[in-house]
Amino acid sequence: MKFFETSKYFSLKKSTYINLRWIATIGQLVTINAVYFIFNFKFNFIFANSIILIGVLSNLYLIYVNQRTQLVDKIAFFYLLIDISQLSCLIYLTGGIANPFSIFLIIPSIFSSSNLGFRSNLALVVISTLIVIFLTFFYQPLPNPLNEHYHVSFYYYYSIPVSLIIALFFLNYFALTFGIESRLRKEALNKMEEIMSKEHELLSLGGQAAAAAHSLGTPFSTIKIIASDLLKQFSEDKEIKKDIELLVSQIERCGKILKKLTLDPIVEDDFIDRDLTIADYINEIVKSFQKISKKEFFVNYDQNFNSLDITKSVEIVYGFRNFIENANKFSKSKVFINIKSNIDFTEVIIVDDGEGYPKDVLGKIGEPYIKSFKSSEKSKSGLGLGIFIGKTLLEKNYAEILCKNSKNMNGAEVSIKWKNKDLLKL
Repeated sequence: MKFFETSKYFSLKKSTYINLRWIATIGQLVTINAVYFIFNFKFNFIFANSIILIGVLSNLYLIYVNQRTQLVDKIAFFYLLIDISQLSCLIYLTGGIANPFSIFLIIPSIFSSSNLGFRSNLALVVISTLIVIFLTFFYQPLPNPLNEHYHVSFYYYYSIPVSLIIALFFLNYFALTFGIESRLRKEALNKMEEIMSKEHELLSLGGQAAAAAHSLGTPFSTIKIIASDLLKQFSEDKEIKKDIELLVSQIERCGKILKKLTLDPIVEDDFIDRDLTIADYINEIVKSFQKISKKEFFVNYDQNFNSLDITKSVEIVYGFRNFIENANKFSKSKVFINIKSNIDFTEVIIVDDGEGYPKDVLGKIGEPYIKSFKSSEKSKSGLGLGIFIGKTLLEKNYAEILCKNSKNMNGAEVSIKWKNKDLLKL
């Protein structure tokens, strides 16, 4: 069984970790020497400084030998284990769990919870817990003269390790939870950026095609004129005439393509941005789904529909598409899209006749990588990534998103609402 679970998301930045270790090492040196020379507390001074030297040497190894900028899960685990072992030895020499600096024993495992994998973190938590228990019963006495008058009841003494262990598990749980959520959101945002970069690349390609069409217009016109002259000259030669006629037909075909790629006001251009209403967005997307889906789409408009032209945006297109795609995917046979608009607001409501959102994930809608706990729902639901991307893209463009289960259709319902003054900002 593989003990360590490594991932590109589980690593430590070496430079930051080294700086933190230097701060800890300097703090240990100052504390040990100040207590020994200034306060005249007697303990195994040479052994204590030797232990700190181990931390210094391991840091120098990281700087001069390890050439990586990131410490992967397994390597980071061993260095954090060194930190725990080093600190536990110092605590052992200076009073064990009664030493007020014993609180630092839980820091390395808490630090690891948001940066390393679950198994590595669990191993550090277990080791830290065992060390706290060990130092409760086995230790060198507190340094003299403090040891001469430091006496507490057993109730108070044993409450120290109990509180440390509770704090260790409590803080690790929260750090681990936030770390997992942060990594999932980071991964989802990376996917979204990847998708958007591809969309922008297509738009860029469309712009380049239009520019190429504009540049090729004159050469193609010249070729067309020459081909027409050749057709007249060789009108009596049937074989040559046939080839020239084919050439002319292909030139005319190229001309039609060029006409579409250039911004001809008569021919609709799919590559270049133009102003659209929300209804245009919806209609374009619905048409694309009707070609590939057997589901029925019903698009309804409010009687007081107030259409606003807004600049075409890849983000809005992709945001709408994700929600309509979800409705298409999870509906039984029908998808209803209602477009409402007045002087102040524009709203799009997408409803399907499916089974709706699982109740246990309804409160988490909009978060990436969510799954229903019910086994019957797992196979029917997705990971929430489409909703996350659509919600993020549309909210970035001033929309308010509300996801719920429809009371009338029992399926999923998504409300996408804008203030008209915000739409004009796009």
